[in-house]
Amino acid sequence: MESPVHTLPSLFKQLGLADDPVSIDRFVAVHSPLKPDLKLADAFFWTPSQKAFLLEEILEDADWAEVVDELNVLLRTGRGVQQP
Repeated sequence: MESPVHTLPSLFKQLGLADDPVSIDRFVAVHSPLKPDLKLADAFFWTPSQKAFLLEEILEDADWAEVVDELNVLLRTGRGVQQP
């Protein structure tokens, strides 16, 4: 059985955030760049439940880990979602 493939919009939806490309780009622009030594889940803008979800997914290398890593990179580089 294959693991589900999650996308950046589905991660934003899972986190209870607007999941359209414009909203994702805006979120990245507002919250980046993160400091190099700051763990993604420790950023000030997450709610406790969002933080817990991110920590769990990263620590357990769970289904969402790859897309959480993608968000981490976006928030460190300050680059939003590439539009087609």
